[in-house]
Amino acid sequence: MKLISPAFEDGGVIPSKYTCDGVDVSPPLAWRDIPANTKSFALICDDPDAPMGTWVHWVIYDIPVTKTELPEGLPCEKILADGSKQGLNDFGKYGYGGPCPPRGIHRYFFKLYALDAVLNLMPGLSKQELLNAIQGHILEETRLMGRYGR
Repeated sequence: MKLISPAFEDGGVIPSKYTCDGVDVSPPLAWRDIPANTKSFALICDDPDAPMGTWVHWVIYDIPVTKTELPEGLPCEKILADGSKQGLNDFGKYGYGGPCPPRGIHRYFFKLYALDAVLNLMPGLSKQELLNAIQGHILEETRLMGRYGR
C-alpha cells in the first residue's frame, strides 16, 4: 500500500497552507495498492519532534473501503458525510490541526492503516484509543512524512 499527497512529496516540505501559519486545512491524501479483505481505513498524523513528546494532529477512522483519497480541507466535524469519524487531536479539537512548531523543523507522519473491520466506534477517540481498537485488525500500514519549520 502506498500513501501520497499531491501537495508535498515524502520527506518534503508541507506547504504553509496546511499549517497554523496558513489557512490550516487538511492536505489532500491518496492511496493505492490496497490489500484484499480491507473493510475500512484509519489515519493518524503526529509530530514526534514536539518538545513535550509526540503531538497528535489528526485522528480519523471508519474511512470507507470505497475511498482511495481524502480531499483537501476536510471539515473538522465528528462524523463526515461518508461516515468517516474523527477523533480528538492534541489541540483538543475534532479533525485536522496543522503543523505549528514552536521552533525548528519538525517531522509530521501521516500513517494510514488498512483494517479488516469497520470499527463502528463513537467519534472522538484519542490516538491511543484508536491504536488499541485497531490492534489485531491491521492488514497493512504505510506512511507519508512531511517537514515543516518556523
